Amino acid sequence: MANFAPYQDVPETTRALSPPPVNSPRAASPRASIDRTRSIGTAAVTSPSNQTFPQRNDYFGGHRQQEERVPWTATGGFGGPREDIDLFETRLGLRMDYEACLAYLLLPPAGGVLLLVLEHRSDYVRFHAWQSSLLFAFIVVVHIIFSWSSIISWLLFVCDLGLIALLTFHAYKDAETLDRFEVPFFGPLASSILDDE
Repeated sequence: MANFAPYQDVPETTRALSPPPVNSPRAASPRASIDRTRSIGTAAVTSPSNQTFPQRNDYFGGHRQQEERVPWTATGGFGGPREDIDLFETRLGLRMDYEACLAYLLLPPAGGVLLLVLEHRSDYVRFHAWQSSLLFAFIVVVHIIFSWSSIISWLLFVCDLGLIALLTFHAYKDAETLDRFEVPFFGPLASSILDDE
């Protein structure tokens, strides 16, 4: 029967499969508390005490369930071979390490904002997109404040290039372990925003 009540939860799209029925005509309850006789009103309810439960492998047709995928087992260094990285972790179809690097390489902070709009599956990529957006938006403001001095502007630009290189390297390298390299203030802020999503 359909439930037309307002403010109900969204139905689940995937559900866990129930175990197959036991050989007996009635499925036995796995709870030990109802394995004894209880009296409810005037009627007594009993349940079988000698129950056999199917083993874990029986739930999957006698085959072992495939182990959980481990996407980051590559041992290659920066620029080395990493063919065993899982491609299905990102929405854009790019490898997660490449996509995280794009947050810093695509004209920051615009690249980070673009990834925030397009990427919704990978928290690792979204963290780097948030960090890039917040950090380089602040740096743009600093550039505007010191635009009166060409020497300070050039020094800031060189620092920007070094920061982009450092953060890109960490975004690529830390993808193997999904560690987050956080810059002071903006990194923890990006983590807290991501955790609140």
